Amino acid sequence: MMEGWNGRIDDPEDPETFRWHQVVRHLDNLATPGIALVGFASDEGVRRNHGRAGAVQGPLALRNALSNLPAIQSCSIYDAGDIACLDGDLDGAQSRYADRVSRLLADGHFPVGMGGGHEIGFASYLGLARSDCPGRMAIVNLDAHLDLRDGSAATSGTSFSQAIQHARAHEIPLDYICLGVSISSNTQRLFRAAQEAEVRLLMDHEMTQSSLSSNIDQLLRWLEPADSIYLSICLDVLPGCVAPGVSAPSARGVPLEIIEPLIAAVSATGKLKVCDIAELCPRLDIDNATARVAARLIYQLAIARSACPLA
Repeated sequence: MMEGWNGRIDDPEDPETFRWHQVVRHLDNLATPGIALVGFASDEGVRRNHGRAGAVQGPLALRNALSNLPAIQSCSIYDAGDIACLDGDLDGAQSRYADRVSRLLADGHFPVGMGGGHEIGFASYLGLARSDCPGRMAIVNLDAHLDLRDGSAATSGTSFSQAIQHARAHEIPLDYICLGVSISSNTQRLFRAAQEAEVRLLMDHEMTQSSLSSNIDQLLRWLEPADSIYLSICLDVLPGCVAPGVSAPSARGVPLEIIEPLIAAVSATGKLKVCDIAELCPRLDIDNATARVAARLIYQLAIARSACPLA
């Protein structure tokens, strides 16, 4: 049995009763294309960013939360293991994770990253950039924070400034879109950096039920030029009462009933290549609430992928 995968068994013989822990398989070279879960066991970036540590245990907690979800018969689910940040070598861990993602893409899989701190962001971007399928790239980051910090070393707050700099250096067309930004969680310097980088953004207070349709329309217009999309879901985009188990819980946040349709809209473009869930911190979670929300979002992505051919 793979670590983290265990749960209820209603009927060991009836596939209609199966749950994820009964159908998930270890990834091997002969696997048919499917959804490949890969953990990024790191909170080194959070520590460097002076946040609350503990996200290194996020991948294991997420496996536990996924275990009892109902199996999706038309979708193959694989566990591609973890990339760990060892001895504080965050750059090395990000590069190894990127290599894992690019290999998964080459084999036809849909990589879903399980963090870990949001330092996973640069690693996921780099994995797509190293693959054969980027073309014009778009990053959609659901996040209260812009994560455009400058610094001599990578942190959980530098991922997307690193991505922008890498794209410029390698002449990769890149659009960065950040949804759910909190005015009280980003300095004026960060907003200026976003303006200078021509970041498209929506503030958390702009994302309401009454504005959902226009928010989706705006997002799809921004995504129209893209050939490939990387979606990053930082759990602190959600209200703190919904996702307490994060490094920096949101004072306001964007409700789940807004986040879910946005994720569905990104998936429906047919251009989504890579996704990750970031900032799950089990030691700060209450009754595994944040892990359960993260698992629900991955489950909905899996349902959406099972309804259309994997790119």
